[in-house]
This record gives sequence, C-alpha cells and structure tokens, in this order.
Amino acid sequence: MSSRSNLRAARPGHPLVAIACGGTGGHLFPGVAVAEQLLLRDCDVTLLISPKEVDQQAVRNAIGMEIATLPAVGMTRGQLGAFFAGFWKSYRTARELFARRPPQAVLAMGGFTSAPPVLAGRAAGAATFLHESNTIPGKANRWLAHGVTQAFVGFPSTAGRLHHTNILRTGTPVRPQFERGDASAARVALGAHPTRPLLLVTGGSQGASGVNDLVLRALPALLQRAPELQFIHLTGPTDVEKVRAGYHLHQARAVVRPFLTEMELALNAATVAVSRAGGSSLAELAALRLPSVLIPYPTAADNHQFHNASAFAESGAALIVEQHGASGEQLAAAVLGLIANPAAHAAMASALERWDMPHAAELIAERILALVESRLPGRGPLATLDAPPKTGVRASSFQHAPSDLPSSQPLA
Repeated sequence: MSSRSNLRAARPGHPLVAIACGGTGGHLFPGVAVAEQLLLRDCDVTLLISPKEVDQQAVRNAIGMEIATLPAVGMTRGQLGAFFAGFWKSYRTARELFARRPPQAVLAMGGFTSAPPVLAGRAAGAATFLHESNTIPGKANRWLAHGVTQAFVGFPSTAGRLHHTNILRTGTPVRPQFERGDASAARVALGAHPTRPLLLVTGGSQGASGVNDLVLRALPALLQRAPELQFIHLTGPTDVEKVRAGYHLHQARAVVRPFLTEMELALNAATVAVSRAGGSSLAELAALRLPSVLIPYPTAADNHQFHNASAFAESGAALIVEQHGASGEQLAAAVLGLIANPAAHAAMASALERWDMPHAAELIAERILALVESRLPGRGPLATLDAPPKTGVRASSFQHAPSDLPSSQPLA
C-alpha cells in the first residue's frame, strides 16, 4: 500500500471515516464531496483509491485527509485471476490500515475498490455504508447491500434494486465548487471568447473514443450552422492528438485536453454539453443547470448509463443520442436545437432543477455521524436519523492547481 497524508495528527475522540471511492471520477469525486463535509464536522478522513492515474491526479490537492492506494483491479473478461488477487491484496491492505487506527465508519462509493474496505471495516467493528449513484446498481454495491448498515442512492428507482431495508435517497454528492457562476469569466479563464457559444464535450474522467469520434463527424454540420461555436473537448488520454487534428482541419476554435481538474469552470463556461451519462456527471450537469445531449456508454454494466439518461430525458432534462448507429448530423441537430432555440434551452435548464440535490454530501455525512454517535457507550437509540442536514456549508478542502488550467491564450 502506498499512502500519503496532509492529515492532522490522530486526535482521540474524533471519529475516523474511511471512504472507498477509487476507479473512476464517477466514484471518486462524490466521495471527495462527502469527505469535505466530514472534515468540516471535525472528523478525520481516509480516502481509499486505486492505482489508476485518474485517481492519483484527482486527489493530489487533497487537504486534511489521508490518501491510501489499494492494489485493486477491475473485473474484465479473461482477467478473473488478477481481479481476485487484487481483491485479496486490497482486503489485507485495508485490514492492516484499520489495525493501526480502526475507523468508526466505512463508506463505499461503488466500483472495484469498494468491497474489500467494507469487509475489512466490518471486521474492525465499523459501521458500514454504501452510495449508489446510478439507476442500476453496480455488482459491488449489489453484493455489499446485504451487509451494510445503511445505503444511499442517487435515483429514486434505485432503491427497489438494492436488497436492503434502510435506504435513503440523497442524490449524488457534488463538490461545493459546482455552483453556477459567470459564464463569461469561466470562458476567459479557459482561454475562450467570453460571449460566443461554447460546446463542452466530455466522456467522463477517462474520456470516450466513441464520443470523440461522433463529435468529429458532427463538426462540419455544427460549424456550417453555428460558425461562431467554440469547443472545450476533454478526450481522455488516448485521443488527444487525433481530436486536435480534427478541430485544426475544420479551423475550429477549441481547447482539447485529456482531462481537466477544474470541471466546474468548463461546465460554467458551456452553453451546452455533450456527455456520457454516469450518475456523477448527471449530478454535476444538474447542479449547473447545463442542458446536454447524452451519449450513454453502450457497454456499461447492465446498460446503466442508458437508464440514467432515460430518467433525465423523460423529465425533459436532457436529450439522448445513442452511440451505435448515430450520425454526425443527428448529433449536430440535437446540439444546435439547444443552442439556437433559447426557449428549449431554458426549458431544459428548468427541468434540471428537479435533479439537483445540493445537500447530498451534507446529508450523507450527517447520517454517518449520527449513526456513529448512536453506537457510542451510553447513547440511546438513534434519534436524529431523520433530521435535515446542516445547510450553508460550502467550503472546499481542495485547492486548484494552476498547472491544471490551460493557458489563457485564444483557442487554437
């Protein structure tokens, strides 16, 4: 296990909460949001992440919490041996970590890093929790649900798909910096023109070649009908040069990056987004009221991204273009229908409000602490489980790294 820490020294009487949230940004960033709320409530926090580069980069500016890397690997076809070996090593690593200082609670945010710490936490006597951000629960959470103390869900339909009697819909936590701000200022910070419409393209924290290719096919139609359109395109690590070449070929104004830490800037800068449909991405779109065209990842487990996207689309909060069989013209028409039609844009922004649950992280932190306190010697039954979360707590324990921002030069 590798571990680093900006953590204050362990303090007797202050609860420790371990949060297993590695693997993708969709698991990690909601976990960070909960961690920040726990820090504000005078807890100590350990984040348990994977060795993947997206995890390591995303937490490098964590302040006030311990970061521990578990040797977990995802389950892929033909690699079951590696998965189970990683599972066992992660469990032993978590047991060793918890032996040095037992946590009072362990929260799993889903994904392949989540199960070993929950099992290790149960063995150490901790209360255990999980959060599921998607409509269709992942395999790890379906398995863990039988034994955790409480489950939290992002979508109302998810509760019926988890076998647990104590489920609360909290929404999916979003980091506090994801608040609506000045679009012109955000564009200038990213090197874009302050008043021209901007399309944000993102395939999630690891990018998406299917999204990248479809947007490149849509470019001629987009630029023909909206010649002032500019782009922020987050490609993931493999397609950066190909996508840059595509924009250069069409002489489009674009910033092309593999990954952007300051996603709140990109979302505030955008007029419309083209995005995958993971639960965390949708929560961020709702928080910023950003209309979007969703391209669900077609091979996601149990097709959960399509079900996520459908829930948004049925409420008028997004449009869907399915990756398989879609043409660039279809995508361009969907995007331009939102950019060129202010009434449609405004209606979608309004529909997103119902999906925004800005106090999700606070509510989860409050529930965890209430249950931890109820287990202390001399305490009676949990009496505050239905109390509303504290509001107005918006401070962030993450600091922006200037090196993560593109230069403020005009888009090339």
